Amino acid sequence: MDKLAISFLILVNPFAQFLYLKDVADELDLKTFTGVYGRASVMSTVIYFLFALIGEDIFTSFFNIKFDAFRIFGGIIIFSYAFLFIMNGTKGIVRMKENLEDLASEIALPFIVGAGTIYLSIVIGLKSPHFGWSVLIIGGVMLLNFVMVVGLNLIKDLFKRKRKVAFDKYIGIAMRLNGFLMGAIGVNMIIDGIIGVMTA
Repeated sequence: MDKLAISFLILVNPFAQFLYLKDVADELDLKTFTGVYGRASVMSTVIYFLFALIGEDIFTSFFNIKFDAFRIFGGIIIFSYAFLFIMNGTKGIVRMKENLEDLASEIALPFIVGAGTIYLSIVIGLKSPHFGWSVLIIGGVMLLNFVMVVGLNLIKDLFKRKRKVAFDKYIGIAMRLNGFLMGAIGVNMIIDGIIGVMTA
């Protein structure tokens, strides 16, 4: 289960989120940003809990879709994101909105919740001995992610302007390194999905 938790944190990718939200964080004071990002994190965590509880049934019973098909699709999406992270990096792409509640929901979907993390939340639910264990793993990872993103913004604010640019570059390097791990997870999901379809 610890491997799943690590994989989940890699896919949530706090380094990429820090850069995604750079423009928003620059326009808001740290307290306001923390509140907005906190609401987005809570929304995302609730979604993950839901998929951990009934995720596979949604695909197999309600939509009549094989879970391995979603696994392959999720792997392709993760691999695509990882490739873009490695080759291009990313810039702040979330823009300020007048309604901070709308901003929180935009951050939650799709910048925290994605195909790969939904897939892993389902796997965590399937492999956990009970739902409480799923809550502990997912909740712990999301709390750590929240602390990392807010902490990175706090550190950035402590630097002077010239050092902020260097700090962002180092975070970009960390994000690219994380992209290699994401790509490996994505390829592994595709392989597992293909094996699952072929042996079904």
